[in-house]
Amino acid sequence: MQQDTENTPIKRMANLLRQGDTLTDLSCPVCASPLFRLKDGTLWCAKDEKKVVVVKEGEVPPKPVVPTNTAYDKLETTLMAKIADIQGKIEKTEDVAELQKLTIALSELLNTVEKIRKMKA
Repeated sequence: MQQDTENTPIKRMANLLRQGDTLTDLSCPVCASPLFRLKDGTLWCAKDEKKVVVVKEGEVPPKPVVPTNTAYDKLETTLMAKIADIQGKIEKTEDVAELQKLTIALSELLNTVEKIRKMKA
């Protein structure tokens, strides 16, 4: 059985060098493989295929980056814009039936915004 030579650590290291990334004098704390500094400044272990964070003695390690709730944020922003639109229509309308439809829609939108905010908290 032949080993997959396209995805060996050595091939990954060579590809990093070809891409202009820099071989450092640091080694991976897990596997002792040499670390590369990517163009964006990230330290990278080609063998483990993972980012490496160096923490000096006495420093507090950085907290992991928590993904933002961008989908919730975008949805909340959209709903708030719709609420503002409905508010404008409520101010202008004189028709009771139309006013009733708008207030029901407004109530549903406000309930949805409240649920989104609870999920984000």
